[in-house]
Amino acid sequence: MGKRQFTIDTGKEKIPVEGQVHRNVAVKYLMKRRRSLLMTKNPDKVDKLFAELPQTITIIGKQVTRGYKVNWEREGTEEFQGARFAFTLDELPENGRTEGAAPKASTSQNVGNGTT
Repeated sequence: MGKRQFTIDTGKEKIPVEGQVHRNVAVKYLMKRRRSLLMTKNPDKVDKLFAELPQTITIIGKQVTRGYKVNWEREGTEEFQGARFAFTLDELPENGRTEGAAPKASTSQNVGNGTT
């Protein structure tokens, strides 16, 4: 499967990116944001960056738009105990997030091993 064009909408900015699946595009973007937090040494700047993290993210494809709620934790408590700035993604319900035609075979896509 080739890469497709997506737009990431964080509410503050729209970023054009390439990817294969909506969820993988969201994870890749959020991991970049997490890495910038982990590499920042100034505690004041870390607090500022953590406050600016997106709580919801929308991935806009050509036919389908998917929204995700992002749950950020300063220190992982659930699946990744002790990890700093862990996040989980919860897909938002379908209410009006699909634009245009119905998605064609979007539920049967193979996510793969997640390496991008």
